[in-house]
Amino acid sequence: MKKNQKLGIMIVGISGAVASTAVAGIELLRNKAIGTEGLPLAAMPENLTANLIGYENIIFSGWDMIDEDLAAAAVTHNVLTLQQFQAVSEQLEAVKPLPAVCNEAFCHNIEGQNVRVAANHCAAGEAIGNDIRQFKIERDCERVVMINLASTESYIDKDSQTFATLEDFEKALGENSDEISPAMIYAYAAISEGVAYGNFTPSVGADIPALVEFALRRGVPLAGKDGKTGQTMIKTVIAPGLKTRALKVAGWYSTNILGNRDGLALSHPDSLKSKIATKGSVLDDILGYVVEDHLVDIRYYRPRGDNKEAWDNIDIIGFLGQPMQLKINFLCRDSILAAPLVIEIARLLEYAQRCGESGVQSQLSVFFKLPQVADEATEKPEHALHTQEAMLVDWLTKHAV
Repeated sequence: MKKNQKLGIMIVGISGAVASTAVAGIELLRNKAIGTEGLPLAAMPENLTANLIGYENIIFSGWDMIDEDLAAAAVTHNVLTLQQFQAVSEQLEAVKPLPAVCNEAFCHNIEGQNVRVAANHCAAGEAIGNDIRQFKIERDCERVVMINLASTESYIDKDSQTFATLEDFEKALGENSDEISPAMIYAYAAISEGVAYGNFTPSVGADIPALVEFALRRGVPLAGKDGKTGQTMIKTVIAPGLKTRALKVAGWYSTNILGNRDGLALSHPDSLKSKIATKGSVLDDILGYVVEDHLVDIRYYRPRGDNKEAWDNIDIIGFLGQPMQLKINFLCRDSILAAPLVIEIARLLEYAQRCGESGVQSQLSVFFKLPQVADEATEKPEHALHTQEAMLVDWLTKHAV
């Protein structure tokens, strides 16, 4: 690796709260205005992470249907302190979103004028690919990673024949099939350009057989999906502990309230269905039995903004059949939890590609609610946080200096 090699991170949804926080965070780190709290890889032994791109060598670009620069976006989202905003406002102003590929059939409740006009799916993908190439040349990046942070799209049945093979998918792409979503077009464009792809959303992107096949052919690493930041992260810590003590979970009620742009998108039932799908399978897989009364509720509550509240009530049964309860109230900052994970995922995907790896990177499962596996028909994702962390550490150890 060259000493000052740059990593370009291109974000789908770059004007969102998580993306603008990630960009601001890197600038603040570059200026030594903040520490590395919240960045998991920064807390690991140095010999495990010495080969990764340094935080100071990361630069950003991306797409968004909201056309405001990231300084204006940061004001809207109100995540940064005034002092932090003033320290990096000039750098944030310099990041302006590229026109985004959109489709109202998949994305609800989010409006914007910065939209890519393309004749068909193929033209949209080619435009995205051109954006990637231009960014790489203009900013002199050795390698680029794409991260999807766009608002959650409508639920998609992945069992469609359209997604079964690369041949089927490319045929549907050429026919401008209405089954193909913007997230899939971005993922296809990234893989076509040899760019690693991470899906931090519940939307269906590269987690279809056709695009996994394409990534293997092109030597491109993939990771996803749906960033594991707050409530589900806590769930994947608590549930293994209850299992270890043979405490049976009789019921688990989870509710979230949040008022940011992601919450607004999730207020539409089609988008909410995608989110619930990624959160719902965690408990059963960890515990080894079906929790019949596992309820997950997500509500858009505008006054809360980016300050999300996640509340859990857990009913458990112990020795002698005696009932007990556990209650957790996590008053969290959505973007403060998510932004550092986005940065770390990009660094690890770049490193995986440099190590010659391609396809699904299961060692990145620790970052996701529903970790992507190479073959969903034969493999189950690992959900327990401590086991996921061990998978990542083992992989880093294998490649350590």
